[in-house]
Amino acid sequence: MAIQILLNFLIAVVWMFLNNNWSASGGIVGYVVGLALIGMFSRFWPQGIYMRKVWSILKLLVLFIKELFKSSFVVMGQVISPKLNIRPGIFSYTTELTSDWEVTILANLITLTPGTLTIDVSRDGSTLYIHAMDIDDVDELCSQIRSTFEKAIMEVTR
Repeated sequence: MAIQILLNFLIAVVWMFLNNNWSASGGIVGYVVGLALIGMFSRFWPQGIYMRKVWSILKLLVLFIKELFKSSFVVMGQVISPKLNIRPGIFSYTTELTSDWEVTILANLITLTPGTLTIDVSRDGSTLYIHAMDIDDVDELCSQIRSTFEKAIMEVTR
């Protein structure tokens, strides 16, 4: 992937050199031309084109921001309401992620989302112990984590 990025920048510089256009617009056009060339020869790259990973990272970032705002408003609503109507609890979540890096990202995303906190990770890294501010249904909460954060992390890392 790093080779593709360097190659793309090299193509952009050669493009700007050949067109004698050293402006930002010339660099952007050269970058797009380089991206198109790398895309045309993507069958020669065993891991595919690097923009797929970049797109997956952007999707994960947008997903996190969406979940951050959604849970922030839920927590603010709970704090502002005159009657405290929450059921806090701790539950275990078994993950399909295998590497320490993936589990760490998942644990941090859960902790950064208001209303949830990753308390502990098992020694083998397959189980996370999570505290949630309001638990209606543990299975629903687990499936929500699996279908959002865990799926997006798998797209980025695999």
